[in-house]
Amino acid sequence: MFELGREFMRLFAGERIKPFADGLTGGDATLLELLDLQLLTQEARAADVAAGRVSAQDKPQRRLDAAIVWREVARRSGDAVALRKAAAAAEIACSAFDPGKRPDAWARARCEQGFSGLLGAELFGDPGLDAAAAAAFREARSVAKGGLSAALADIGLALVEARGQLATGGSDAAWAAAACFNAPIAALDTLTRRSSAARPLAAEARLIRADLLCGWGARLKDDRLLRAAIDDAAAAADRLDLAYEPLTWARAEILRGQALALWGEAAGDIDAVAAGATTLAGALDHLTRDHSPLDWARTQIALAHALQALGEASSDERAYEQAVTCYDRANLVLKDAPATPLRGLAAGERAMCLARSAELTGDLGVLDAAEAALKIELAVLQPRRDPVAWALVQLHLARLYEARLDITGKDRGERAAGVLALDAALDVFGEQGLRTLSVMATDALERLRNGPAAKRTAV
Repeated sequence: MFELGREFMRLFAGERIKPFADGLTGGDATLLELLDLQLLTQEARAADVAAGRVSAQDKPQRRLDAAIVWREVARRSGDAVALRKAAAAAEIACSAFDPGKRPDAWARARCEQGFSGLLGAELFGDPGLDAAAAAAFREARSVAKGGLSAALADIGLALVEARGQLATGGSDAAWAAAACFNAPIAALDTLTRRSSAARPLAAEARLIRADLLCGWGARLKDDRLLRAAIDDAAAAADRLDLAYEPLTWARAEILRGQALALWGEAAGDIDAVAAGATTLAGALDHLTRDHSPLDWARTQIALAHALQALGEASSDERAYEQAVTCYDRANLVLKDAPATPLRGLAAGERAMCLARSAELTGDLGVLDAAEAALKIELAVLQPRRDPVAWALVQLHLARLYEARLDITGKDRGERAAGVLALDAALDVFGEQGLRTLSVMATDALERLRNGPAAKRTAV
């Protein structure tokens, strides 16, 4: 998909690209998808050099171009330094543009600051960045005269509002949040006729909405929301050219496969779960680890979850083994991004796969390995910075203790340790208003205290 010949055909097609422009793309953001992470990083550095050159024309726009490239570097790698460079470049551009003379350019730079904040909140679990991003989008919307900047500001505001309700809102809130994206997506679709940059942005907006619907649907077990997420992701993919927009296309297919697997799980349709896993595996055929490490890791985690669901439906130990392999592959990337909540999620789910595999085979060595891995993850996590990830690890650790009790029929302190871990997790889930996780922890606590294992004699 990323053949060298195709890249050069695209890079040098048309008169837009100057043969001796800085970097490989000549400032055309639509070409960034064709670059792998290493070339993208070089492109970002070249953009910095171009913006800092004394003879550079329109330096604010050059700074804005650099911010866009650095944010894409951060999005693919999870690198906090790259994200800081993106935010700094956008801030410099915003201060250099005159909102009275170039309101749309100023608003676009302010939107870029907002999207950098949203990415930071997603990558590093800092909700305070969402509030800062919302302020940036509101300011941009108040200045933008319409066009691309106004649509991006509306999308940013809709995303911040939806994120605030995602953990607690019901299906009505989900549909209302999705409806807020309709107008800006329609505006971007209209702009695609005269701006090549609008088409990938419209696809991104659809994927943002699909991701939110997927999150709501997974939490509420609502098959209608998940079906809408599938349709949105498919619509985004249909509007993209695989040859020229391969990464956005892959992201759309990944989200479609993930939503399809979750929909099958919620509806009890094992064929849909299998179809989701097949879609995810197919997306991995078009996405390399070098091109976008973080997208590749997320896809491995989504595929692992689908395999877990297949294992649960069939009690097939091999499905869990394949899921563990996927989590191990994801960790090849996530081990270099210790601050992302995704790492804790992957570690906990991997432990659950091992626990289930141990229950099916009676192999306590598998449980030992899973418990050791979770304790290492627990030592790395900071409860104050990311309390939910820390509580999730406690929940998963208690699940391992419960599995050991069920397999051995003997209590060597596992029950007390599990109760302690669940009490700590419940405190966090209650403070954060996470009702579903609170129910899961409460059910596990009830099983440990009053389940069959409680009747056995402690040894």
